[in-house]
Amino acid sequence: MWISDVHLGTKGCQAEALLDFIKTYECEKLYLVGDIIDIWALKRGIHWPQSHNDVVQKLLRKARKGTEVIYIPGNHDEFLMEYFGDFGNITLLENDIHTTSDGRRILVMHGHEMDSIIRNAG
Repeated sequence: MWISDVHLGTKGCQAEALLDFIKTYECEKLYLVGDIIDIWALKRGIHWPQSHNDVVQKLLRKARKGTEVIYIPGNHDEFLMEYFGDFGNITLLENDIHTTSDGRRILVMHGHEMDSIIRNAG
């Protein structure tokens, strides 16, 4: 399962819909592919309702119960890029190669690295 661009911490985040999805489906491996938490938005002002906590708690619970969780930071949660490695049941990586059940290999990355504005900033 791949989840990307949730932007927890923003008013437009659809945390309740995501929570329903996470509760409905089980998986062996879960990729969190960037911008799960929107640090850019949180720097402008805190917006963190209970539903955002519920999403984080459900993701952590899945990891504790055996789902392999791989977190690949994006540009809005880039502060995590300083902490690559294993954290309990969650692995933080810059990118990953996922091998499908039929042997195909898929590069898993957030994609902001391909954005010329992001690449040339700073």
